[in-house]
Amino acid sequence: MWGDPNAVALTHLGLHTLQHRGQEGAGIVGFDGHTLRRHRGFGLVSQVFADPADLTALTGSAALGHVRYATAGGKVLENVQPLLFRFSDGPVALAHNGNLTNAVSLRAELEANGAIFQSTSDTECLMHLIRRSHAGDFTAQLKAALNQVHGGFAFALLTPSGLYAAVDPHGFRPLVIGTLASGGVVVASETAALTAVGATLTHELAPGELAVITDAGIAVSAYTTQTELAICSMEYIYFARPDSVIHGVNIHQARVRMGERLAAEQPAAGDIVVGVPNSSLSAAMGYARASGIPYEMGLVKSQYVARTFIQPTQDLRERSVRLKLSAISSVVARKRVILVDDSLVRGTTAIQLVRLLKDAGAAAVHLRIASPPLRFPCFYGIDIQTTAELMAANHTVADMKELLGVASLAFLSTAGLEQAVGLTTTAPHGGLCVAYFTGEYPTPLDDYEVAYRAELATLHPDVNVHA
Repeated sequence: MWGDPNAVALTHLGLHTLQHRGQEGAGIVGFDGHTLRRHRGFGLVSQVFADPADLTALTGSAALGHVRYATAGGKVLENVQPLLFRFSDGPVALAHNGNLTNAVSLRAELEANGAIFQSTSDTECLMHLIRRSHAGDFTAQLKAALNQVHGGFAFALLTPSGLYAAVDPHGFRPLVIGTLASGGVVVASETAALTAVGATLTHELAPGELAVITDAGIAVSAYTTQTELAICSMEYIYFARPDSVIHGVNIHQARVRMGERLAAEQPAAGDIVVGVPNSSLSAAMGYARASGIPYEMGLVKSQYVARTFIQPTQDLRERSVRLKLSAISSVVARKRVILVDDSLVRGTTAIQLVRLLKDAGAAAVHLRIASPPLRFPCFYGIDIQTTAELMAANHTVADMKELLGVASLAFLSTAGLEQAVGLTTTAPHGGLCVAYFTGEYPTPLDDYEVAYRAELATLHPDVNVHA
């Protein structure tokens, strides 16, 4: 946020709205007109800022906040963002959503040339590249650095003179700009955060764009022309809030269409349709609407338990499921339940959900997944970096049906997903990155290439893969 006297408080509110995007840590940097000050820690936003004094100490007219979902770097405080650097010519704060595919090789090269890293995060590479640039000003140095990092990124940087925001050449991660009645400017990962702080959407950063926000206004330019939209399809399937809009498409409505298309492609003989709260409810509504089978609330979610998919360890994911969800036996007892979930990743949640429904008396469970089978890793900002952890990469649909204990199992097609999202673009795959389903990556995999190819060679022989 830039140019509002309540910047820190509003940033704090915005982070609460984006809490679903990361729950491992949080931090805010505030600019008081003289310097940048930071408070950060592990846990939810409410835990990190449990002491009101930590927030009031950051008062100022500009701020940068971040919630951490770890895809690179270990769980050490130095990796909790925003990162803050203090140089002789002024401080810079940096926040990043995504994952850099060439961070390992960049870091090795930078360290060989004398760079001293303070974290194990891939994010820090950008700042070293900026400082090593001989371009004329900070904006030019930033553009030079952005052209050296690869992979998925939405970056935000705060200095005493301005706020900078950039997305990668494929736009894997969303970033939007809004304005406040006060004249302040807000940059956020989702439009839902703009709505929460009372900002009006004015621009959505396109692939390869950099926005420079100062007291003089907002200037948006391209730092590269080698661009092609391939926004992460998991934003529409799982990550984003249903009230957010990405590239003109409302998330809830896209998920409803996924459910409708799933019902057309993969019908099931059931008595009720049940969605997995919360990200699958929209798809379940769509499935029920298209199939004519009644939608029921067969599962209830505790709103005080973190999202299981983005938990950092498998053990935490398993423990979280039964804490998070419970079945309503009076709804599902003696019913053939069509259970609609947004995705099937490791199978941990699905196995336990099926048990919950059967323990509650369900006569049968037909599992329908409102996305294609996840068979390949993501290298652009989702913590799925090996095929070994992906259920669909190691088992056939028939095998998974038996492992999950369901009467039937079926997935949405990749074409169905692309049509359901319905981006208005001529880019391949409807402007979506569907690499986790097809193995067709929009970029070179850089530091991940060798290990990924070696792992592909050891895949289950019944799984048909290509890359």
